[in-house]
Amino acid sequence: MAKRLIVQVPDPILSKRCREVESFDEKLWTLLDDMKETLFDANGAGLAAPQVAVLKRIALVDTDDGFYELINPVIKSMKGEQKGIEGCLSVKGKYGNVTRANDIKVEAQDRYGKKHTYRVSGFTARAFQHEIDHLDGIVYTSKCTELMEEED
Repeated sequence: MAKRLIVQVPDPILSKRCREVESFDEKLWTLLDDMKETLFDANGAGLAAPQVAVLKRIALVDTDDGFYELINPVIKSMKGEQKGIEGCLSVKGKYGNVTRANDIKVEAQDRYGKKHTYRVSGFTARAFQHEIDHLDGIVYTSKCTELMEEED
């Protein structure tokens, strides 16, 4: 495993749509392992492949509900609403309020290509939506109100 550099705004790669993953092989597994190490080192709740300069539909989420590897994720349903503070590993030193669905159903594949359905809510649903947005070239700052600077 190797820690990767996290791309920062305004790098144009963060505004591009990602391609579907078609090969579930050792190259993918290495990327997933590297992303996991990068995420844990950065102490984040999620990391998407474009944040490490890879335009593939891959996202990791790590919350109190568990650790998720999401490959080719698709949100199938959304219910309810939550408002909360978000930050991003690619937008250092800033945070803002974002409205998201509170309960979502997501279909995704695992590192071996097997399909799974996830029903998540609360903060985990927020993290899923944030990371899936990255796969569509969307950074949370385009959805937030009151973008604020972190205090030292």
